[in-house]
Amino acid sequence: MSLTRSLVPGRRFDRRLIPPFVIGLLDVFAIGFGMGVPIFAILLGFPVGWWLARQRAAEGVSHDAMRAALVWAGLLAAASFVVLAVVWGPLVPNALDPDFDTEAFGIPLILYTSQASMIGWLVLMVLVSPILQGMAVLTGAVAAFAAKPKERPSGKPSSSLDT
Repeated sequence: MSLTRSLVPGRRFDRRLIPPFVIGLLDVFAIGFGMGVPIFAILLGFPVGWWLARQRAAEGVSHDAMRAALVWAGLLAAASFVVLAVVWGPLVPNALDPDFDTEAFGIPLILYTSQASMIGWLVLMVLVSPILQGMAVLTGAVAAFAAKPKERPSGKPSSSLDT
């Protein structure tokens, strides 16, 4: 079987599926590299947004390019949410148990009591972090769209110093 064939006989492998799989795997590895704390996954959002915008830069900044950035941001945030829910979700019953010793568990005491800190930590990890990653993708895409040099009628990029 050649590399360009899919597992389904008679159907060719679609190369457009490679980037979502690679980005998804990078996201999972970034969460794992942070040992469940998704700081590296959030930082991964900036280059993903930049790459996405550069892929769409040939078309120019259009409604479709911005919609694609929003869709990619949502998909990457959803993938992160699923991974983080699998990693941190089993601790939700412990967070709601008043007899659970969260101080010994190693969660930072970010709120007044240890149980509130555990709940806050889980909300931060499972809900807030994917939103931050989606915002990082959008920020990277907007920065790349803004950095795209404008074309002159002659086809050469113009700088802001040209009049």
